[in-house]
Amino acid sequence: MLLKPEEYVQGILNKDIALLAKAITIIESNKREHQKIAESILYSILPYTGRSFRIGITGSPGVGKSTFIESFGMYCVERGHHLAVLAIDPSSTTSRGSILGDKTRMQDLSRHPSVFIRPSPSGGVLGGVASKTYETMLLCEAAGFDWIFVETVGVGQSETEVADITDFFLLLMLAASGDEIQGIKRGIMEMADGIVITKADGDNIQKAKLTAAQFKSALHFFKHELENWQVPVIPASSLTKEGLEQIYTTLIKYHELIQKTGFIEIKRKNQNNKRLKKILSEYLLKDFFDDKRIQEFLNSLNNTDLFFPHRIAEKMISLYKKN
Repeated sequence: MLLKPEEYVQGILNKDIALLAKAITIIESNKREHQKIAESILYSILPYTGRSFRIGITGSPGVGKSTFIESFGMYCVERGHHLAVLAIDPSSTTSRGSILGDKTRMQDLSRHPSVFIRPSPSGGVLGGVASKTYETMLLCEAAGFDWIFVETVGVGQSETEVADITDFFLLLMLAASGDEIQGIKRGIMEMADGIVITKADGDNIQKAKLTAAQFKSALHFFKHELENWQVPVIPASSLTKEGLEQIYTTLIKYHELIQKTGFIEIKRKNQNNKRLKKILSEYLLKDFFDDKRIQEFLNSLNNTDLFFPHRIAEKMISLYKKN
């Protein structure tokens, strides 16, 4: 049963996790009646947002993202943080539902009273984030979570979207050879605010340290957007906890720096502008294809017409603009 928007808002502000989860479900829904409630909820909680530290965590499958988040997440909550983990799972192409469930992979963390874990299906969205991750993050901020982790699918496609909704972009990498490092996408290297070489334990320690040194050398060719910030490369182990303290200290230092310099306001303003353009694009595209004239025109096309997509596009736009 649906509640009134103000009831969800009050529940969120009172840190009622059950109502927070229900509000997120409404936010993620595509039903028109849900969307109206979602807009009202988001508008009401906006004054209580923007105070958390948003951390994007990405890496290719097998790098140990979930294991790292559980281990490092426990380290953070033991130091007094209230942590929300927005874990974006690959989606079934048929049902659009999550294939995996991060709560089953983060058992200790999911049971902690200061932690809220929300697995969400990516819905096939590129960039490794769900379409409503940003809005979900706002709800978690209003509920009092001061650190928010956004774990991405890590499929290697347009990770820009992750960086566009977080304050710190943490890239997880496995120990690799020099040739493998050369093959890493320049774009991801440029976006990273910090790099962690995972599974730095047992026989892998020396290889992880060597990889870290190679990354540090490669990073000298990139200039970070935050002046005087040198992207750290830290070997770490989720099993032995080695490197976790250094990662935590790095995040605290970065957070203090972006607040002191005002960089966080600039960064978030740019992110909001990009978000606005993205939402406008989605609305316009939907409105375009919902237009009856466009639908009728598309239905009238034959296979020969489709060989000239640019010409067809021009006709469709001309039709759409005749309002």
